[in-house]
Amino acid sequence: MTDLYELTMLDAALQSGVADHRSCFEVFARRLPDGRGYGVVAGPGRLAALLADFRFDAAAVDYLAGLGRFSDALLEHLREFRFDCDVWSYREGDFYLPGSPVLRVDGAFGAALLVETLVLSVLNHDSAVASAAARMHDAARGRHIIEMGGRRTHEAAAAAAARAARLVGFDATSNLLAGQRHGIPTAGTSAHAFTLAHDDEESAFEAQLRAHGLETTLLIDTYEIEAGLKRALSAARRFGGVPGAVRIDSGDLAAESRRVRAMLDADGARATRIVVSGDLDEYRIDELADCPIDGYGVGTQLVVGSGHATAGMVYKLVAVARRAGAREPVVPVFKQSEGKATRGGVVRPYRVVRDGVATAEVLVEQDRPGPPESRPLHVRLLRDGDVAYRHTLDEDRRFHLAKRAELPEQMRALEAHPEFVARV
Repeated sequence: MTDLYELTMLDAALQSGVADHRSCFEVFARRLPDGRGYGVVAGPGRLAALLADFRFDAAAVDYLAGLGRFSDALLEHLREFRFDCDVWSYREGDFYLPGSPVLRVDGAFGAALLVETLVLSVLNHDSAVASAAARMHDAARGRHIIEMGGRRTHEAAAAAAARAARLVGFDATSNLLAGQRHGIPTAGTSAHAFTLAHDDEESAFEAQLRAHGLETTLLIDTYEIEAGLKRALSAARRFGGVPGAVRIDSGDLAAESRRVRAMLDADGARATRIVVSGDLDEYRIDELADCPIDGYGVGTQLVVGSGHATAGMVYKLVAVARRAGAREPVVPVFKQSEGKATRGGVVRPYRVVRDGVATAEVLVEQDRPGPPESRPLHVRLLRDGDVAYRHTLDEDRRFHLAKRAELPEQMRALEAHPEFVARV
C-alpha cells in the first residue's frame, strides 16, 4: 500500500542520490481528541508482519509502468525492492500522549519514505478503535463486554477492530475471522430475523434452545419485551431450566433492564443474565452503571472510534544524513509550517512512574540516559526488515491493563485532558 507521492519522491530521490542517505522518520499525534486524557497504541504487532512482507510484485510494477510517468530506474528499483529498515515502536497496548514518538523508522531515505501510507493506515485505525474501546472497558466496570461492530465498518477493517478491542480488555467478538486470525473468543446467538422467520416467538426460542442448550442468549425484544421474556422462560422450562441470558436491543435500556431483572427474580430465574446492546458508547455505558446489567454488546461506536475514526497520527522526517554512506551521521531536520511545526532530531522516549503512577514522559537525545524512575518506551519492531516483535496479543493485553492502571485517575475520566505531554 503506497500513495503516488511516495513513488514520485523516490523517483526523484534516486536521481538526486538522496535515496541512499540515512534517515529517521517518526510517527506521532499532535493532539488528542477533546475530552480525552490518553490514547492507546494499537497495531504494531500487525504492522510488523506487513512491513516485513512489503514488496512490489510483477503486477504492481507493470501497472506503474503503464502509467507512463516513472523512470526505468525506478521501476527496476521496485522490482528488487525489500524493506530493510530498523523499526522501533511503543509496545502494543501502551498509552501515548501528544508528541509521543510512537514509532521510529531508521534506514535509507528511499526505503523509509515508501511505507508512510501503510504505517499510518494501520496505526491510525487500530489506535483510534483501541483508544475508544479502553474508555468503554473502563465504563463497563468489569462487566462482560463484546465487540460486535463488523457489520458497521469496512470488511478489511472488521477483524482489526476486533483485535484492537481485545487488546484493551473486551471479552469476546462476534467476528469469526477475528476469532480465527487472532485467537479471540467469539460470542453470538441470533438476530430478530431468526424470530421473525418462525411461526411465533416461542417456537423460535425452542429451536434455539434445542440447538444450543440452556446457556444460549435469547433476544426478547422482537415484539414486546415483557411478553418475549415470558415466552423465553416458558420455552426454557420445557428444556428443564432457565435461559443462560436474555438480550435487550431497544427501548429505554435502564428501565427495561430493571423491569426484566425484577421479572426474572420473581420467576426464580436469578441465574439468567441480562445483556444489552444498541448504539452504546462509553457515555451510555457509564449511564447504565447502576442498572442490573451483566454485559454489553458494542458495535457502531466502537469501530468508528466513538466519534474519532482516526488517531490523527502523522509520519515525519526528523533526521537525515547529508551524504550517502552507512556510517554518515544524521542531522536534525524540522518543519516550521504554521500549525504543523515538527521537532527535529532522534530521541528515545521514557516514562517516569512514581509510586505506581505515571507522572511524565521524557524524550532524551539518542545517546543520553533516561531520567531516574523511568522505563524506556521503545521496543524493537523490525531489525533490518525482519520481524523482531515477539509479544502475543494476550501478552500485550495484560501489559495494556497494567499500564492503564498506572494512569492518573483524572486522565481516565470520561471528561479528561492529558496531565502531561511528551517533552524533550
